[in-house]
Amino acid sequence: MHRLKTRPQFQAAMAGGTVSRTAHFALHRLRLGAGASASPAAAATPDTRPPGPGALPPPQGPQALFVVPGSGEAAGEPWLGAMVPKRWARRAVTRNTIKRQIYAVAPGFAAELGTAAHVVRLRAGFDRKQFPSATSDALRQAVRAELLQLFAQAVRRPGGHKPPAAKAAAEADAPAAALPLAEAARP
Repeated sequence: MHRLKTRPQFQAAMAGGTVSRTAHFALHRLRLGAGASASPAAAATPDTRPPGPGALPPPQGPQALFVVPGSGEAAGEPWLGAMVPKRWARRAVTRNTIKRQIYAVAPGFAAELGTAAHVVRLRAGFDRKQFPSATSDALRQAVRAELLQLFAQAVRRPGGHKPPAAKAAAEADAPAAALPLAEAARP
């Protein structure tokens, strides 16, 4: 499993979309590989910019960000990055503990994650009243349990689409809202 290191790598992976969420974490995924790098619209439009000094480089897909040095191509292994902002974990020791847990749990799911770039983002803080110590066994166990749940959800839903229950609920609300308008239109 490769680690994301640069800001553009993190930005590209975050732009890929959210695959799963738990109370404290979100997992973002950007698919890598053949056909996933460039959109058909980008491939259809030719580059009409004049070459020369000051010209921008030709547009590159996110694939260029995920090339393993020396191999010349994107590896078949997943990429992983951990984003633990100070907003949600004030102490550095807590942020490092959470990152260590992320990097320890992820390799167990590497085969199921496929060739993609992933970012695990802390999206809410852990209650300091429940976990007063900056790094404790209880905090480690809580983080690990939630990360296992996060990756299990991502493996179950590889596309990261809405769950069927949420889709059915949205469809059920739409006809109900249109019903009163249809009844009001009758003479």
